[in-house]
Amino acid sequence: MRRASTCLAVLGLAALGLPGVVSAEPVARIKSFKAKAVPIPKPGGGVWPKTGNCFGCGAAVEAEYQIEGTGYGILPSLPAGGIPPISAVNFYLPAGVKLHPQGFGTCTEATLKNSGAGGCKPGSVASPVGSAEGEVTLESEGKAERVPEKTTLQAFFAPGGGVLFFTKGVTPILLEVIASGKYVNSHKPPYGEELKTLVPAVPTLPGAPLASVKTIKIKAGAAIKKGKTLISYGTLPKKCPKGGFPVKTEVVFGGMFGGEREFGIPPQTVEATFRAPCPKH
Repeated sequence: MRRASTCLAVLGLAALGLPGVVSAEPVARIKSFKAKAVPIPKPGGGVWPKTGNCFGCGAAVEAEYQIEGTGYGILPSLPAGGIPPISAVNFYLPAGVKLHPQGFGTCTEATLKNSGAGGCKPGSVASPVGSAEGEVTLESEGKAERVPEKTTLQAFFAPGGGVLFFTKGVTPILLEVIASGKYVNSHKPPYGEELKTLVPAVPTLPGAPLASVKTIKIKAGAAIKKGKTLISYGTLPKKCPKGGFPVKTEVVFGGMFGGEREFGIPPQTVEATFRAPCPKH
């Protein structure tokens, strides 16, 4: 699901006297990627004790992305083009990480679509509010321009063990995007579980370049109390390889999948790896 409405008068590119989206071999790269185990945030603030980067402990994952690109959506005001739109993000956890989805609440895509994040029950929250920054296309003074858009980003547990990522921006575009993720066994040592997330295309100005993403920052993880027992959604391995826990991400840009995932350009997959610090105890 995605919804976007401009805060300015919006005209189609034909009305602006411009051609449709032109792409000159769009190229994207992950400028930086970092991930680490951190204490699990409490819904009301603070963190759960005895969680974080320790052997066999419950932990949340804090991940940060910086993305660069050129060649997508060439406009008179952007002759080199910009970053292609993201269509999927895959995140590989280290082998030995255990997931415990039982007992956690869930939120549905329909609820997020109709009521936003406030419609989801507290037990379904999979992360505190993070952030993402990207670019959208607006019309101003008869010209189509790419402008920055800052958004919030929050994760919610979905029925069937999946995860929904809800992105919301308010200026200069009213923007709501739901990306759907699910965990699978990667079968790619030294990695274990893989979170595969599909992202819809996000149009802004009709016929113009789709919204793109420059930065992502999120801290995903949750825990619930059952009596005196704390149940963490994810727990770290009891051993750490030399050099740190291996994590990997794959970001897919573009793709011609049709419907809400039609990006109009061939897909390009870029990957990055990182070694998260080993626990000290």
